[in-house]
Amino acid sequence: MVEQTRVTHWINGKPWSGTGERHGEVYDPATGKVRAVVDFASPAEVDAAVGAAAAAFDEWRRTSLTRRTQVLFAFRELLNAHKEEVAALVTAEHGKTLDDALGEVTRGLEVAEFACGIPHLLKGGYSEGVSTRVDVYSIRQPLGVVAIISPFNFPAMVPMWFFPVAIAAGNTVVLKPSEKDPSAALFFADLWAQAGLPDGVFNVVQGDKVAVDRLLEHPDVAAISFVGSTPIARYVYETATRHGKRVQALGGAKNHMVVLPDADLDAAADAAVNAGFGSAGERCMAISVLVVVAPVADDLVARITQRMTGLMVGEGLHPGCQMGPLVTAAHRDKVAGYLEAGIEAGARLVVDGRRHPVDGAPEGFWLGPSLFDQVTPDMSVYADEIFGPVLSVVRVGSYAEAVELVNANPYGNGTAIFTNDGGAARRFQEEVQVGMVGINVPIPVPMAYFSFGGWKASLFGDTHAHGTEGVHFYTRGKVVTSRWPDPSHGGINLGFPTTQG
Repeated sequence: MVEQTRVTHWINGKPWSGTGERHGEVYDPATGKVRAVVDFASPAEVDAAVGAAAAAFDEWRRTSLTRRTQVLFAFRELLNAHKEEVAALVTAEHGKTLDDALGEVTRGLEVAEFACGIPHLLKGGYSEGVSTRVDVYSIRQPLGVVAIISPFNFPAMVPMWFFPVAIAAGNTVVLKPSEKDPSAALFFADLWAQAGLPDGVFNVVQGDKVAVDRLLEHPDVAAISFVGSTPIARYVYETATRHGKRVQALGGAKNHMVVLPDADLDAAADAAVNAGFGSAGERCMAISVLVVVAPVADDLVARITQRMTGLMVGEGLHPGCQMGPLVTAAHRDKVAGYLEAGIEAGARLVVDGRRHPVDGAPEGFWLGPSLFDQVTPDMSVYADEIFGPVLSVVRVGSYAEAVELVNANPYGNGTAIFTNDGGAARRFQEEVQVGMVGINVPIPVPMAYFSFGGWKASLFGDTHAHGTEGVHFYTRGKVVTSRWPDPSHGGINLGFPTTQG
């Protein structure tokens, strides 16, 4: 796909040809320069996209599972063939390294592969002879038009948590990507068209809150899938459910990694750096808090510090680069503000990312990795989801104190424990109140055939993303009780039906 100066909508199988009144700027975070202008949808453009999806739904839902699967397989093959191009778009607009972007696309590809198994995933149950000549069976049917509102930090992977499953199940889709990195969504739309997906089944509207609000209230949108911060997730959930929609709204996180004294400290230090600073910390599954049992805290902090000094920060396309810039200048400045806030609150700034060397243009949105020690739960660096390359160390006296700290946090997205004690690990997985748990695994992102989602303020709604939970979210159950005529009918009986007759 040729780099474009205008990023627009994709409605009813083609790029939108209109001229909107509102626009935004898309930056290259590594240079600080504007690389494109993105159209912001008005309610009229959103209505056009939803209308196209609604018109396409009846035909697509009646398309055979065989044909749907063929389209899914074709999309999977096309995406696999073009994954480097998608990754380059992500790097250009988000700033993460090319390897990281390629990994993101690959994880999305796994969901497409999972969705190729939709004929098996949609199988219902059948009970013969529940009563005399009466059979009962269950089926699952698509919802209709579903909307996906995705964040800036994973412009390829997060939308793909949802739309392959939604489309495979027979729904039609309107995707609203982040206005900060919107181009990957259009690339997907083009691939779907090449794969043979009928016009209107997959649509993209670009924009901001105006587009979001219209999707949340539109009477023809049956369901909303959202990923973003907790305040916005709560708003999306409350607004959309008030308008009668099914909602899964995945919110923010403050992920803790517990390190017990018996842990392999080199492995723990590597994991803390990898999970804390990958993608510049702009991950909902990033480790942002290390909960270290006191006897090994000094040693672990020293090992992490040594590793941080050697990290290569620079433009994502540069060979050897390990961490790129933050997505915007405003976000970079917000994250940097937490460094001063932490110092003022009494935490010890062991590594100051503002002084880290950078291999890139000085106008880029740079902030190196930072490490705080002696952090306490009352500090903003602990309480807030910073969403940047800032790692905080909280010292505790015991395993029990560590679990109590994790469970007291309002977020419950992901957590990890590093230990060589199998009993402690098993106890942790049982006791911790978090949706995704890693044991000696710092970023416990499940495979596509398991569900992704947190607890507490990290999820609004009852259903997680992808896996069988995703299939259930994008379908609704129907139970059919059938009796076919036979030579002698049963006569008149006004009693309540039972299984005895």
